[in-house]
Amino acid sequence: MVAVQLRMVGCRRRRGTASVLGHAIRAALAIFVLFALVEAGWAQSDKPTAQQVAAVRSCAEKNQDDIAEAERRCLFNLVATPCQKTPEGQSNLGTADCFRVETMIWDDLLNDNYKKLRADIDDGQAGSLRDMQRAWIASRDSTCGFYDVKINGSMAIPMREACLARETAHRALLLKFFDRL
Repeated sequence: MVAVQLRMVGCRRRRGTASVLGHAIRAALAIFVLFALVEAGWAQSDKPTAQQVAAVRSCAEKNQDDIAEAERRCLFNLVATPCQKTPEGQSNLGTADCFRVETMIWDDLLNDNYKKLRADIDDGQAGSLRDMQRAWIASRDSTCGFYDVKINGSMAIPMREACLARETAHRALLLKFFDRL
């Protein structure tokens, strides 16, 4: 960073092309930072509505005895797909945000189901539950992160976010199923 600053300072002292180049680099850097801040704000601005949360939770509860049916009826159909039909959900980043909102709902449900299951088992089983969850988190992150590696482009963003939503929903439903055994 210091070397870059020294070069940029040196560019200011000279007239002509070097000075223009220094200004161009600073302008490009400023634009990059601006886009990074806008994207970060975009990704964090959406939160699920109470209606969306209630719809997913109700659907999951209604279909708790059949994980496959719960996934078919509840996953994406109540939050992400309708969101993608809005003007904001049409772009890659917008679509990714739709999936992020859905993931938030399923993640909260997963955490609730984990806590309930943890309260219903003994200490020996709790250690196995914790180990199982840690292994699942690593598997989920590795699996969903592979979209970035394989695709290496902007389409990887919504595909990774859809994967995170799908994996989180499945896990939330599975933990509820375990608790009912």
